[in-house]
Amino acid sequence: MGTDMRVLQRDDWDQWYDNLIRAFGGVPESAEERELWNSLTETDRSIGAWDGDVCVGTAGAFSFRLSVPGGAAVPAAGVTMVSVAATHRRRGVLRSMMRRQLDDVREWGWPLAVLTASEPPIYGRFGYAAATHCVNVEVDTTRVRLSVPPGTDDVRLRYAAPADVLDACEAVYARKVPGRPGMLARLPGWERLGVLDPESERGGASPLQCVVAERGGEVVGYARFRIKPEWDAAGPKGVVVLRDTEALDAAAHAALWRFLFEIDLTSKLTALGRPSDEPWLSMVSDIRRCGLRVRDSLYVRLVEVGAALEARTYQAPVDVVFEVEDDFCPWNAGRWRLTGDAKGASCARTTDAADLALSVRELGAAYLGGVSLVSLGAAGRVRELRQGALTEAAVAFGSTVAPWLPHGF
Repeated sequence: MGTDMRVLQRDDWDQWYDNLIRAFGGVPESAEERELWNSLTETDRSIGAWDGDVCVGTAGAFSFRLSVPGGAAVPAAGVTMVSVAATHRRRGVLRSMMRRQLDDVREWGWPLAVLTASEPPIYGRFGYAAATHCVNVEVDTTRVRLSVPPGTDDVRLRYAAPADVLDACEAVYARKVPGRPGMLARLPGWERLGVLDPESERGGASPLQCVVAERGGEVVGYARFRIKPEWDAAGPKGVVVLRDTEALDAAAHAALWRFLFEIDLTSKLTALGRPSDEPWLSMVSDIRRCGLRVRDSLYVRLVEVGAALEARTYQAPVDVVFEVEDDFCPWNAGRWRLTGDAKGASCARTTDAADLALSVRELGAAYLGGVSLVSLGAAGRVRELRQGALTEAAVAFGSTVAPWLPHGF
């Protein structure tokens, strides 16, 4: 018997979600987490694969707006909750769901699809590529100090209950979105993710704490974190576990990070998924004791090549013809002329000779400006057909700040 693919109905959500949880190890989430993801699930943009009355596959999409170079917020399908039951592997269920989903995204008129990958090899065959990277850190705060900029001491810090200052923190976050590609403009309901605090995720650490940075009575930054107390024969060795932080200027940023470095009874600061060019990394006295580890983060898929390339701007003038290969979404295949600069761009079909040949994956990797077309060319993934075209395009596609995904979905 084959599987039946259909749009998720609200009454089927529990079975659909249980299938997802089982596929990721079967450890149940807290009631609070489950309720949040239930409320955020867009059932009309989610699909399930069913074998009779049993759900054997799941795939959803969130209605995101993704910041791209130039500051625009571009509609993007946030691909999420993808799973196939272990009993139905190697039957084409995932491929069928990806086929249906990308066809739907195109019908919705969205130029991009994005996701975070549990296993990177899975999604390359469907045209996705890693477009942002992040760093995990483990700082020895007994050996590392920060050199802070002028004005840091003018910033006032105060503790606040995370829920009480949620609106002010969200306002800070919203002001940051246009300035960094890869950030998500949060829709109503998504702010709850930042203060979700199930005991099962604390790992022996405290409930979530929050400190806000203020200047002139205005909130200009915040940090959410936990403290994990630890002691040995020599004394306290607690750990600061940073959840997330944002700041509107250099002084607020420095004040928050200095505070995190200097919390009493702690000797270590850990953080996951931070921007690779975050300013505090240039303030530390010893980068080697910061335990940096780079990893992939957001994967990008151009669903409509022309619309996607037109949606962003370019940091240098560009006029290039791409020969695009796209086996999974053949409507993208062929030649496209991109012309643009810092003010805007156009991208249309052409019969002109190609300057660069590449697959849609390379365009996705380079789209947010964090992966260089030159490095992809050096890896043999972009062919230069006109001398000089690769460097020209690489400079234009770049971003002055590293693209970054602030949270998963």
